[in-house]
Amino acid sequence: MTFHTHERQMKRREFLSAVVEAPAGDTGNLGVPDGDGKRPLRKFVPSEFANRSLPVVPRSAAGLEPYAGTWGSVQVSHLLRRTLFGARPQDVAAVSGMTVSDLVDLLLTEPAAPDPPVNTNINDTGSVVGTTWINAPTSDYNGSRHNSMRAWWVDLMLAQGTSLREKMTLFWHNHFSTETAVVKDARYSYRTNALLRQHALGNFRTLTKEVTVDCGMLKYLNGKTNTASNPNENYARELQELFTIGKGPEIAPDNYTNYTEVDVQQAARVLTGWRDDNQTFTGYFTAGRHDPGDKQFSSAYQDTVIAGQTGSAGANEVDDLLDMIFLQNETAKYICRKLYRWFVYYVIDSTTETNVIAPMADIFRNNNYEVKPVLAALFKSAHFFDPVNYGCIIKNPIDLTVGTARALSVAYPDTSNLTAWQNHRKYLYDQSRFMQQQIGDPPSVAGWPAYYQDPLYYEMWINSDTLANRTEFTDTLAGSGYRRNGFTQVIDPVAFANLTSAPAVPDTLIDEWAGFLYAFDLTPAQKAFLKEALLPGLPDYEWTIEWTDYVNDPTDPGKEAAITTKLRDLLGVMLAMPEYQLM
Repeated sequence: MTFHTHERQMKRREFLSAVVEAPAGDTGNLGVPDGDGKRPLRKFVPSEFANRSLPVVPRSAAGLEPYAGTWGSVQVSHLLRRTLFGARPQDVAAVSGMTVSDLVDLLLTEPAAPDPPVNTNINDTGSVVGTTWINAPTSDYNGSRHNSMRAWWVDLMLAQGTSLREKMTLFWHNHFSTETAVVKDARYSYRTNALLRQHALGNFRTLTKEVTVDCGMLKYLNGKTNTASNPNENYARELQELFTIGKGPEIAPDNYTNYTEVDVQQAARVLTGWRDDNQTFTGYFTAGRHDPGDKQFSSAYQDTVIAGQTGSAGANEVDDLLDMIFLQNETAKYICRKLYRWFVYYVIDSTTETNVIAPMADIFRNNNYEVKPVLAALFKSAHFFDPVNYGCIIKNPIDLTVGTARALSVAYPDTSNLTAWQNHRKYLYDQSRFMQQQIGDPPSVAGWPAYYQDPLYYEMWINSDTLANRTEFTDTLAGSGYRRNGFTQVIDPVAFANLTSAPAVPDTLIDEWAGFLYAFDLTPAQKAFLKEALLPGLPDYEWTIEWTDYVNDPTDPGKEAAITTKLRDLLGVMLAMPEYQLM
């Protein structure tokens, strides 16, 4: 593994190996409800190795020029780890004959829209069990509907093909953040999720317009109560600060480089009159609640005036507002930085800003804010495949839970038993929640702090509580598994061993498992340590004999148990290593 040499760069292994304990009894402000008998999460306490400031030494001089280096399983695995939830050995093998350009094009291919989630709660009389609730009457069981939506969402991640759509749906969920606990109506939450999925690889401006008048967002950021007589600035502020152009450096109290408080106020006036319809689940415009006056913006927007419109034409002012924002160069740069931090690394130094972000933003603007051309350029670039960018992302909890289950081909019950189907997917999203990433409920409108909190960024995923939860999760899947409703969610280590080229040879088994599980090479000492986990104090031939005996008589319970126990021990150690937390 290659470490960065400048002193302020996060030392990745040390950080993951040395987490400072939170004060006893301190649940902090990052806790989650203890509804499942699980201890609440404690306040994040940075490790002594955590960043105090971001480094300034350039990490890479490579830019968006097409990658022309070695193209093999290492590079394919790097690309798939970053774009899918879990890269299975069979995923890597299936695309091994493709060029980098062909594989990226495949990843950017959009699959058909999925069927909606279904009711799994017999007490929810708004819809029949097994049928969808998305158009059903309102219900006192919105909690169970939201859980069915989360299980459906996890299932889409587990069942994803070689497509970026699900990873981008989560990206947009973090970007256009809403919380089910605030929105409450699951029918709204579903439509927000479906909207993000529909436009995940589409046009960013179109998505921004649709989100602006989406029922879930209108409710979440009070757009539905924004009227000429009582303006509400919540969405107008977040539209600029978080969703499009970003603040830029502060130049005066409450005024920023890219917009001012005046611009927030004027944008709020533009957005007056929108409401949510809980029968059609669409946003609609009410002229009588709209401010028809002209809206004067500041010099940050070239003193633009959005002409006020009366009657139903007032709804068109939203397009004028977005046209103004999307004409600003900083809007493209702001989104490209967020894409970079999601897919590449959190440090954007001046060299990266010049060589990667600026040309990405040019591509974005020149393609009318279409997402695919930007991602294609990034994923085909020399910068993306610079070795410094391998293994530098701490997996977010969804990447760890869903990614582990998918990468190691864990089996799940199908919809013939809806209760088991939901509960076993619920186990994954609950485990993610215990690691501080609850899908459907980011902690705030800004999304998860790991993608914006300077200087810690991804390091925020790791603390004394979450690291223990991460290890407990992988120990469970590698060990006896999670059993519920007559089904056990567990890794099959024999099947995983059979994916290697020579499972009877310990060195080959360990080398190839390490290649599947880690984003970088292990040291000889680490490999020796892993061999000891497989064969404590025994010579290599003992494993070869045991494996061969099993292959010759696979129905013998004793022979199967002998190799399964050793493989579980090895896999448990490998999944618990700090290196497995990185991708």
